[in-house]
Amino acid sequence: MAAIELEVPFGDNELKFVIPAEQLLEIVLPAEDEEYHGDEIAMVREALARPVEKPPLREWIHPGQQIAIIVSDMTRPCPTDRLLPPVLEELTLAGVADTDVIVVVALGLHRAQTEEELEKLVGSAVYNRVRVVNHDPENTVSLGVTSNGTPVELFRPLVEADVRISLGNLEFHYFAGFSGGAKSILPGCASKATITANHGLMTRPGAMTGVLAGNPVREDLEEGSAILGVDFILNAIVDDHHRIVAAFAGDVQAAHRLGCERVAERGAVPIPQRADIVIVSAGGYPLDVNMYQAQKALDNAVHAVRPGGVIVWVAECREGLGSDTFSSWLQEADSADGVLERIGREFVLGGHKAAAIASVLKKARVHFVSSLPAEALGRVGLVPFDDLDRAMAAAYEMTGPDARILVLPYGDSVLPQVAA
Repeated sequence: MAAIELEVPFGDNELKFVIPAEQLLEIVLPAEDEEYHGDEIAMVREALARPVEKPPLREWIHPGQQIAIIVSDMTRPCPTDRLLPPVLEELTLAGVADTDVIVVVALGLHRAQTEEELEKLVGSAVYNRVRVVNHDPENTVSLGVTSNGTPVELFRPLVEADVRISLGNLEFHYFAGFSGGAKSILPGCASKATITANHGLMTRPGAMTGVLAGNPVREDLEEGSAILGVDFILNAIVDDHHRIVAAFAGDVQAAHRLGCERVAERGAVPIPQRADIVIVSAGGYPLDVNMYQAQKALDNAVHAVRPGGVIVWVAECREGLGSDTFSSWLQEADSADGVLERIGREFVLGGHKAAAIASVLKKARVHFVSSLPAEALGRVGLVPFDDLDRAMAAAYEMTGPDARILVLPYGDSVLPQVAA
């Protein structure tokens, strides 16, 4: 029986494993980007020169205006250090002084970045040129309420700015449909109350991966951010090597939608059938920095496994679980059913991640390969392993030695779909 050696990302490294070649259905990867030509900055400049439904920045921004540029924190695979310099070039051509620019790191409810992390995030040249700050969910201004009842409480420096430019990466999101667009402002730069209310909509119909129209989370965050106003966006798609393969600039909704179309073209990957075993990695660091972030890959993998099959979920999680609330929900759970019942009667941010995992566990068995201690996973139903080979051996015990296998090395970036 011929064997094939494969590998999947795990932190800064890879985990290797061997499977029978005839049992491999497919290695599911994002579509190749033939347009990638190696000059990422040129690609970004081209997007800024021809924005979607907006004039170039240099044509409408004026000297003396206070400019806020919103960027993602280090848990996101956003090429911020390559997006910011071309934007600052545009602002300089518009006559804007560096002292009138503030770069705001959208944290949501993630931890604040250290000064060293801020410098690495934006690049030394930008860090030493303009002011770079963490968003503070305690320092917000109340601007109103959305039609869904979400209080719109946003970071004060954004409210006080004359112009808001939002940077971000584009990828599938398991309940907002896609990342990017206005999402960096709400929930990215909002209060805890705002984030909790918006995320609470994830339990409603339509809040799912790859869906924008009729998605209550996406519609709510766009309505709320529009109360403040987002003047311009620059969103990028990166490949599995973290290279920029496409960039979209301009109107907060029109440019975002164009970018989402490209994400779907790249990431909605057809598969021949659902597999008995799906091996999925979030894509390595920083996508697997903690379990909270790596969960997105698990949510995509469930589309590729047969009911009752096994997902072997690979994520280093060097910073642990990623949320105290998430941790407590896992520790306090007695079963997947218990978590789902709890989220139904009390939506809690952090608990929603535990509920998303519980939802997957109702459909498939999950073997979790990480650096976390087994006791950290609680009793929700995850089966912990510190070795991929042992996780696979246990999976074969569940499915039989002839199991059909799919491998998703970059599960955060693909949405498997069974071919019609």
